[in-house]
Amino acid sequence: MEPEQAPDVVWRNRALTLFDRIPMPVAVCDVHGAVVLANPAMAAEWGATPGSLRGRNVLDLFRPQEPTQIERIAQALRLRHRSRYPVSVRWDGPGGVPRRGELTADPVSDSAEATTTLLVLVRVLGECSAPGAPTGSLAASPAEARILALLAGGATTARAARETGLTTDGVTYHLRRLSERWGASNRTELVARAYALGVLVPGAWPPAVADLTRAGSGEA
Repeated sequence: MEPEQAPDVVWRNRALTLFDRIPMPVAVCDVHGAVVLANPAMAAEWGATPGSLRGRNVLDLFRPQEPTQIERIAQALRLRHRSRYPVSVRWDGPGGVPRRGELTADPVSDSAEATTTLLVLVRVLGECSAPGAPTGSLAASPAEARILALLAGGATTARAARETGLTTDGVTYHLRRLSERWGASNRTELVARAYALGVLVPGAWPPAVADLTRAGSGEA
């Protein structure tokens, strides 16, 4: 007769089985972002095995579209905040096919004093047509165009929020949508694309929004 397993071992084995069967890419990372455990769905995004991802930094695997988000997350972790932290990311899937999605880091630990680990989930949004290429409509809504004009003039997120009557999260949301739609990797590139696509008036100072009707833009 085989010896009976301890309850904690039984539950650990069950948890690992469930972890492996989750269809969404999931990984457990240490507080610095190094992968401790990855499920098969996560490994499949790289055409790899779960074990081969162990020790890799999640930010080397997934490229954040807003680098400033990472510092905010790091600061929140240092303060032991327990919020969820979504980040728009891109990565190169099997065969080098560019893909995009949203990565969410959930701090988890047994107690407030314990070392925090991160439960990382990736919501896959699909493939990009090519690296740096727009992933959707080139249109910009009036609100998005106004934000772009303010950024082109040097405004911070907080000032853009005040000028447009939005919250800072609202401004970030519009910029994230534009980044995904235009395939832009940062705000400087967003502004440059806005001029190239005729959303902003070339040569105007302070930066001005073009005629969005002629530019083919619509409401958000």
